Amino acid sequence: MAKKNPKRIGVAIIGAGRVGLFRGEVAARHPQVDFIGLAEKRTDRAELVRDRIGADFVTADFHELLARPEVTAAIISTDEHLHVAPVLAAAERGLPMLIEKPLATELAESERVLAAIRKSGVDAVVGYTQRFRRRWLAAKEKVRTGQLGDVTLVASRAFMNRLVALDNYKRASDPSQISPMVISGTHALDIVMWLMEAKRPVEIYARSVDKALGPLVRGIDATAGLITFEDGSLYTACISWALPVAWPGAVYSLEVGITGTEGVLTIDDTHRDIVLATSKAQGEGYAPDETRRVDFLGSYPPGDIALGELRGPMREETEQWLNRVSLGLPTQHATAAEAHHRLMLTKAFDLSARLKRAIPLPIEAGESSRESLRKAG
Repeated sequence: MAKKNPKRIGVAIIGAGRVGLFRGEVAARHPQVDFIGLAEKRTDRAELVRDRIGADFVTADFHELLARPEVTAAIISTDEHLHVAPVLAAAERGLPMLIEKPLATELAESERVLAAIRKSGVDAVVGYTQRFRRRWLAAKEKVRTGQLGDVTLVASRAFMNRLVALDNYKRASDPSQISPMVISGTHALDIVMWLMEAKRPVEIYARSVDKALGPLVRGIDATAGLITFEDGSLYTACISWALPVAWPGAVYSLEVGITGTEGVLTIDDTHRDIVLATSKAQGEGYAPDETRRVDFLGSYPPGDIALGELRGPMREETEQWLNRVSLGLPTQHATAAEAHHRLMLTKAFDLSARLKRAIPLPIEAGESSRESLRKAG
């Protein structure tokens, strides 16, 4: 039951990139938010976001921000490989958190973060934004209520052009921790595991290819694999983030098929229903290459800018998190434990592809480390 007297919220936003800005704009409109602090090392970016969201306090040091007495909750929106330190600091202060996925890019660090969150007892959720799109909520409800009977087979296929991959490899402090499964395939993986949450995965078998990104950034192009569940159910997943830059999807193009003993459900999330072709550069959304002139609108996971505001799943996700903090309302956010589980599975995909054999689940942190991979290779 929701609390009758809503709490005020003082939000600390750590990381003022695209996501930090989007979430900050939503927070600025929430009736219970009366303080917004911003921690961002890039002065020009900090000033831009400060002006856009009306931040009350700006610093380059997230420790200084988290020490402010006005702060009662934190949004961790730094680059993927920089989540650990601010999450640990916010947990130590006992702040509820909305953390961008993943908890960490290394499994051992993710375990460390999860342990700290559990020890502190804070309510920490992770930004698997797809859970807030209505088509996945509809699919969740049909599976949950038994409309398909016992789910026996799920298949997913995600296609992305290489701009996200190149951007991630460029920003990563350790490119060996970057892969299509860890950074992007995890979204489809989370949706499927959320749909099949009553089933326990016991084995992964996968293969990867690196013929396009390998010569450019020593990266992985694509990974395909099979998860076997304890009851014999199967999930086959394919993710490629090495398609040519000309591929119209701004980011994500996904198809999922769910087969059960009593029915089947197919979800087309490729966004080919709204196609934009223009001679002008696009000013909003994910556009690291301004020469691209064709897009599947809606394929940028946070949503789209319309009438000056972000519309779509990230807005709903952020609003629901603020209501969760202020009113105690239940939400469908991924928990920190679920996020760690997803990272473990993506690391197992990569490990199986590297070793070219099936991997029993779950795996431990040491099994996915670079050292163990070198020894196996």
